[in-house]
Amino acid sequence: METLQEFLLEKGYTKVKLKLTKTNHFEIKATLNGVQGLFILDTGASSSCVGFDAVDTFKLDAKESLIKAAGAGAIDMDTQVAKKNVLKIGKWKNEKVALILFNLTHVNTALITHNAQPVDGIIGADILKKSKAIIDYEKRYLYLKM
Repeated sequence: METLQEFLLEKGYTKVKLKLTKTNHFEIKATLNGVQGLFILDTGASSSCVGFDAVDTFKLDAKESLIKAAGAGAIDMDTQVAKKNVLKIGKWKNEKVALILFNLTHVNTALITHNAQPVDGIIGADILKKSKAIIDYEKRYLYLKM
């Protein structure tokens, strides 16, 4: 019998290793505009996000946004938006990714408190849908359609 991995690779997916943190989140390395960063994979986040402090690091063209962000215990946070970014996760690549920028301090404070590494951002459902993502929780792989 064919394994899930064999089946998906045959169907044109690429696989990326996920690391489970002490906070029970999956951590993933991704390259944003040519710069590698550390992200949390969050199926419950509607949009992928990056912290305000990473604007220069990832060469983001931030524009004001009227959207207010809410999540992880914080509500009504100011945001900015950065469009047309190049995101690379493993061999998967998309050159028109829009990201929401907001204050990630509360997220990183929680991670650090639990002895986990701070992250640059969150890969959310928008990217997961775009890449037709499949998560293998048991083997800790993310599969993305090329």
